[in-house]
Amino acid sequence: MIANKRAKKLFAELQERYPDAHCALAYNSPLELLFATILSAQSTDVGVNKATPALFKAFPTVQDYANSSPEEIEPYISSIGLFRSKAKSLYTSANMIVDDYGGEVPDNMKDLVKLRGVARKTANVVLGNAFRKNEGVVVDTHVGRLAQRFGLTTETKPDKIEKDLMALFPQEQWTLLSHLLVWHGRQVCKKRGGSCNEDAICKRYCSNAISP
Repeated sequence: MIANKRAKKLFAELQERYPDAHCALAYNSPLELLFATILSAQSTDVGVNKATPALFKAFPTVQDYANSSPEEIEPYISSIGLFRSKAKSLYTSANMIVDDYGGEVPDNMKDLVKLRGVARKTANVVLGNAFRKNEGVVVDTHVGRLAQRFGLTTETKPDKIEKDLMALFPQEQWTLLSHLLVWHGRQVCKKRGGSCNEDAICKRYCSNAISP
């Protein structure tokens, strides 16, 4: 595992490369981000962003979801994988938010993970981006892949990768770290067919470039 000093340098280089790195999901409120993130499981952000404008227009408040049914929600997200299960998650979570949290999306990990369709990864997305709370590192496929290639971890399970990243980087950087790694993973250090051998950052840190 690389030392914190090298991690600090890597973060600075990624931040300089991607000064506009941010969450790729489109949202205007904590509720919209929560539901978009639930929908993004095993789906692409691009696909979710295509579906959510009509969904958010049809259900502008959490009470609107709670007053509907999974069957009424399904047509708006039918282009997204596992849409029937996700429609149930939106409906059930909306009712929990209304009944248990006064109609407000919880702003803490303990309560967020009680919602249907919400595990730690989703909660980290909501807390970090909607509430500006760095309670963890979002570990998706890109973050996990780059964390391993960059020598930030030797772990393969998301929860263990997250712990290693949290130990290496200051807490105030955790949310942005995820965005930076995702952006680099999507643009350069891809699962297949990436340009690691031609990229300056990858040449310094990525095992895919060092040992292609």
